[in-house]
Amino acid sequence: MSEAKTIKIQPNRKSVFIEKVKELLPEGGNLNLCLTCGACASGCPATGLEGMDPRKFLRLAALGMDEEITKHPWVWMCSMCTRCTYVCPMEINISGLIFEARKLWPREERPKGILGSCDMALRNESGSAMGTPPEDFTFVVEDVLEEVRETQPGWEDLQAPLEKQGAHFFVSQNSREPVTEPDEMVPLWKILHLAGADWTYSNQGWGGENYCMFLADDENWQKIASNTLHRAEALGCKVYLNTECGHSTFSVWQANKRYGLNSPLEIAPMVAYYYEWIHSGKLKVSSAWNKDLKIKFTVQDPCNQIRKSYGDEQAAKMREVVKACVGEENFVDMTPNKSNNFCCGGGGGYLQSGYTEARFKYGKIKFDQIIATGADYCLTPCHNCHAQIHELADHYDGNYHVIHMWTIIALSLGILAENEREYLGDDLKDVWLPGEPGTPNPFADRK
Repeated sequence: MSEAKTIKIQPNRKSVFIEKVKELLPEGGNLNLCLTCGACASGCPATGLEGMDPRKFLRLAALGMDEEITKHPWVWMCSMCTRCTYVCPMEINISGLIFEARKLWPREERPKGILGSCDMALRNESGSAMGTPPEDFTFVVEDVLEEVRETQPGWEDLQAPLEKQGAHFFVSQNSREPVTEPDEMVPLWKILHLAGADWTYSNQGWGGENYCMFLADDENWQKIASNTLHRAEALGCKVYLNTECGHSTFSVWQANKRYGLNSPLEIAPMVAYYYEWIHSGKLKVSSAWNKDLKIKFTVQDPCNQIRKSYGDEQAAKMREVVKACVGEENFVDMTPNKSNNFCCGGGGGYLQSGYTEARFKYGKIKFDQIIATGADYCLTPCHNCHAQIHELADHYDGNYHVIHMWTIIALSLGILAENEREYLGDDLKDVWLPGEPGTPNPFADRK
């Protein structure tokens, strides 16, 4: 048996880090409140990676052991999901500590993937972490829209407005769709159309991602969030409506509070409006397609949209949307769930950090949760969750599919075209195709 590494605490050690943290963290981040109960470590998927866990990291900081925590790689393996704070009886903000510890790394030595995505967003007016300039975004949106109008009957009047002054909703867009899978933008456009939403994109500040937040770069986190909010304000919009992207939602919502941006806009996650439109009857979804198929679905609670921001009310709305689309009897929840759910390991910049092996070890808890439900599909309104959970299925030979919320909503409306089913399995490739016998016609009562 190997001997445990002994850490010697030197008397009268002067800690610069702990004093800095005490100044920056809110009252709930007072490290001296720690009871050393271990609740944080027991519920953290990152526990054990690099021989570290939340309690140990907290004690190192509280004891002034700066040398032991400076440039420790575990700070990039913690996704800052805040589940530790959620279960902590003293509500100590450990993720805030990790954020500050990331700053101990010289900026140029932080993970290249996160650094590159942050700097790329700063180099273009789109705010796109993938470097898509405004003119390219405009071209893709207009080109895809034209193709839908010409090839999909009933959608000749579909709109994807750009720079529409006075629109109610300013819609952000994760760069992954226009860059690598443009057909995935269309289901959302159709949903917005049927809901009668007055919305617009901008070709500036539309990028729905902010890797400067993950980089612990306060100045540029604020800059990217400010740019996108100011663009929405300049267009006279009332609601900043985030794409299905957890960290995008949180980065704008939290930046508005953290940096005192005082935006007059309502900053809202897309799922909240899905819920509103379904319950008001604007989106006439149906689960009839699944009555006999009985395909099972579960949902992932994105940490940034649920536990870290909008809470269990938002989680409940997401579940109501899913049940309306697939049938309540075909929904199977994870255990635990909602604000107590486990992080999947896709957040905090993990996907771009370079610590792939650690990321898969972290995500094994989430994989096991999904498998335990027996679900055929896992739904998540978050791009990082989507990518991570998909990769977990490949890595651990899982037998489930991962899909966006807009996919199942569009299918349940009978508007999901054949080329918009990239993430569906063979069991749903031909279900309720538009125009086929038995598929509802969303325009029937609009004539």
